[in-house]
Amino acid sequence: MTELAEPLPGIPTAKQRHRVLGYTVYSIAALLFAVNGTVSKSILLTGISAARLTELRVTLAFLIMLIIVAITRRSALRIRKDEIALLLAFGILGVAMTQWLFFFAIERLAVGVALIIEFTAPIMVALWFRFGRKQPVRPTVWVGLILALVGLTLVAQAWQGFSLDALGAAAAFGAAAALAVYYILAEHQVHRPNGRDTISLTMWGFGAAALFFAIIQPWWTYPWEDLTGSGQPLGVDGPQVPVSALIAWMVILGTVAPFWLVIASLHHLTSAQASTIGMMEPVLASIVAWLALSEILTPVQIIGGLVVLAGVYIAERSR
Repeated sequence: MTELAEPLPGIPTAKQRHRVLGYTVYSIAALLFAVNGTVSKSILLTGISAARLTELRVTLAFLIMLIIVAITRRSALRIRKDEIALLLAFGILGVAMTQWLFFFAIERLAVGVALIIEFTAPIMVALWFRFGRKQPVRPTVWVGLILALVGLTLVAQAWQGFSLDALGAAAAFGAAAALAVYYILAEHQVHRPNGRDTISLTMWGFGAAALFFAIIQPWWTYPWEDLTGSGQPLGVDGPQVPVSALIAWMVILGTVAPFWLVIASLHHLTSAQASTIGMMEPVLASIVAWLALSEILTPVQIIGGLVVLAGVYIAERSR
């Protein structure tokens, strides 16, 4: 999901003997999501806006998923009247806003920093179930929250007067909130009577996001000339790569492929096991951005990021 790397709920537990396979498949998905952060930023650096890039990503991903679902499970293409509002909310608030705000954030922040902030979404979910749904959670949620706040303070280097770009940080926190909405609405849809499977749910989520952007940014106004240039995903000293090739990578290898790998891995892992591997994404994304874009995090920021992830891990298991 920004990459939406966390598993959707409702996937059955896997057999023990296939756990290594599940971990391997999910690790590949996390790596693809991590690389996609740098690829997406290199596209944004060519001048295309975050909103237009998001529109292109969600629309092309939806069309590819639509073809796959039409071939493999045609019955999932039907939409009941009672789920239209939920699918629209899921697609607009969960999918579209997560993508848009994440792209906006990485225009102004290091990819790793933006992802670390976005990965606080599970803490927001745990707090929602505690205060919004009045459901009991373990006291460890507070430990996770405190660790996350301490880690974010280190990432922001608050003692230096908050070194992060304010708009970028606000967008990253907005992406985290949108991702929390994504998880909450997905869990509600999967577990409701006659709920959807995660594959068609995500497909229609991307479809609703594509519809949203087509309305606020009609395709006949799209700046197609922005797609004719070249980007440098390996930095200023690297080769020039056509923007069209980078977009193809972003949609196929950065969106559709890792999503399907996540789904495949969850046939061999529990959601809790998979989410642990998902913590690799900000770490891998920081390494890729450092190697490709020379985005260097200070030692304090690296420690802070690890503290945040530890807090998220603890909070996730409080429910």
